[in-house]
Amino acid sequence: MNDSTENLLPETLLHDTLHAHVRERDGDAGPYLVGLADGALRVARRRQRLARAGVGVALAAAVATAWVAVADDGPLRAHVVQPAEGSGTPKAATVSLLPVTSATERACTQAGGYTVGATANHPAMCIHADPAGGMSDVRVSSAKAQKGDIDGNWQVEVTLTPADRTRFATFTGSLVSAPPPRNEFAIVVDGELRGTPAVAASLTGGRFLIVGVYSGDLTSAQAHDLAQRLDPAR
Repeated sequence: MNDSTENLLPETLLHDTLHAHVRERDGDAGPYLVGLADGALRVARRRQRLARAGVGVALAAAVATAWVAVADDGPLRAHVVQPAEGSGTPKAATVSLLPVTSATERACTQAGGYTVGATANHPAMCIHADPAGGMSDVRVSSAKAQKGDIDGNWQVEVTLTPADRTRFATFTGSLVSAPPPRNEFAIVVDGELRGTPAVAASLTGGRFLIVGVYSGDLTSAQAHDLAQRLDPAR
């Protein structure tokens, strides 16, 4: 048996076994099982072709399966997950907390501002923040998506590292006595404005909420995606 046959043996057996199962027992699981078998075989063949061509890259192509049996005599269903090719961990989101300098009811007409699109209940806004003030390269300890206790809207609770909590308390304390909107800070994630909360007292707990520029802006999917991008333990 040559190397190419040995490399394909597990996937070939899986392919043939699942196809045989489908022939013997028709049901809802048929299309899923066939897809699982065919996908595994395609992955193995592609890996083999890359090896023959001398391609020096790692192919992250594993097939993860999750099985759910509804009942002993019920149909068997398979959920197939095929991870994307390539390797490496996505770069963590960059976070800045900047003092707001102005807020105007119109779209920004020049560079340096953040335009907030109009909605059914709010006009377009142009938010300017001081890029030299506040906190840049903020270090996040954890982030989690959750529903607000009062309004039930989706939000992301962000907790800072101990080193940044002192900076955050000092920064927010400096905004307390300023008139609106200069008592607000812009939450900027990967260059995108995510919120402009107002500060009534120095925030010493090292936590803040991202609810969107307007409360209710975030959907469940958006809140969970943002929390995953911010959380260093993801």
